[in-house]
Amino acid sequence: MDPRERFEDVIALYYDRIKRYLSLKIDAQSAEDLTQLTFIKAYENYHAFNSESTLFTWLFKIANNNLKNEYRRKHRNHKSIVEIEQHHTFVSFEFTENVELRIDISMALASLNELDREIISLHYDGGFKLFEISEMVGLSLSAVKNRLYRALKKLNQQFHYDVEVNTAPSAAAFIHLISAEHSAGSDSAHKQVYQNIIDHMSLKVGQIFNLVKFKPSKKITIEIYENLQAFHLAVNEPNAPNWFMGVVEGNTIKITSPLQPGPEHTYESILKSVVHLFTICLVKEINPATPKWIYQGLGGYQAQLMTERYINKSIVQLVKQGLIPSLEDLSDNSWEFETKKGFQFSYTLVEFVLKQYGSTFLNKLIRSPSDFENIFGCTASDFCHKWKESLADRFRE
Repeated sequence: MDPRERFEDVIALYYDRIKRYLSLKIDAQSAEDLTQLTFIKAYENYHAFNSESTLFTWLFKIANNNLKNEYRRKHRNHKSIVEIEQHHTFVSFEFTENVELRIDISMALASLNELDREIISLHYDGGFKLFEISEMVGLSLSAVKNRLYRALKKLNQQFHYDVEVNTAPSAAAFIHLISAEHSAGSDSAHKQVYQNIIDHMSLKVGQIFNLVKFKPSKKITIEIYENLQAFHLAVNEPNAPNWFMGVVEGNTIKITSPLQPGPEHTYESILKSVVHLFTICLVKEINPATPKWIYQGLGGYQAQLMTERYINKSIVQLVKQGLIPSLEDLSDNSWEFETKKGFQFSYTLVEFVLKQYGSTFLNKLIRSPSDFENIFGCTASDFCHKWKESLADRFRE
C-alpha cells in the first residue's frame, strides 16, 4: 500500500483526538494549527515509526512536544503562561451552566492532585477513553481507573453528586449502519469504516444529547453508498455538486462512503459530516418545523467540519460589503444555499445564540422558532440586527 494512502487513514483516525487534547490546553485556533503541525511532522517521520508504541501514543508525543514549543515561544514573547492556560478547561458537567456552582467546582478541582485533574479533564472534557488516557499519562489502565475513581469520590463528597466512570454513551446504541449496495473494497475495509463511524460518533453523541436535551426515539439508520455518483443517483440528484455527500430523509441518513468521498471531501470530513447529519436528524425529530439555519448551523457547530479561520475567510468580504443574508435567505433549499455561504452564516448564528444567550435559549428556539419576543425579548428583526452587528465587530479594523 502506498504510504501516502496509509497516512490519510492515520489522519482520519487520529486527527480529532489529537486536536481535542490540544484544545484542552490552548485556544481553539492554536489547537488547530498545532494539530496540523503534528500531522505534518508525523508524515515527514512516518518511515521512522517502529510500532514499539501505539500509533496514538507516537502522535501524542509529537503533539506534546509541539505544545511545549508553543509555550516556550509565547513565554519568549512575554505572553504569560497563566494567560495561555486560561484556555485549559475542566469537567463540563451539565450542571456547570450554573455560574456559582461552576466556581465551586473549579475550587474543588483545584484541591485535587494535578494528575487527577488531568485525568478527569481528558476523560470528561476531551472524551478520551481510559485506555487512551493511560497511554497519554504513562500509567497502567488499572492505575488510571483507580485515580479517577478516587478523584470522583472526593468530588462527590463535596457536592453529593454521583458520577459514574465511562458514562459516555456508545453511538452503537443510537445508530444502525448498512451498506446500500455492494461497495468497492474488502470486507475488512468496510468493517473499519463502520467502526470509525461508531467511534467518532461515540465521542459526540453525549455532547449533542446534553446540548439539545433530547435523545432519538429509535435508532437512526445510516446508509453508506459506494461512491459520490452512486449516492447522487440514489437521492435523485444526478447533477448535484461534488460537496453534496449526505442527506437526511426521515429517520435515515444517506452518505457516500468515506473510502471514496469524491474530490471535495476526505475520509475525515465524511466522519465529521455524519455528526452534522445526525444532529440535523435529532433537531428535526424535536421539531420538524425547525428552520434550516438552526439545524444546519447546529449541525455544523457540533461537527466542527469548518474551522473558525475558514469561516472567517469565506464570509469576511460579504460582511464588510453589508451582504449578510437574512434569516429568510438562510431557509433557501436550493444549491444557492452553499453559494451564498449559508452553511457558514448559519454556523455563526448558532454560535451567536450559544455565546450571547446560552444553550437554554437555543433549546427554546428549536422548539419555538418563531417566538423571538418571549425567548430573547426582542423581535426577529432586532435579533437579526444584533447578530449582524456581532459579525461586523468581528471584522472591524
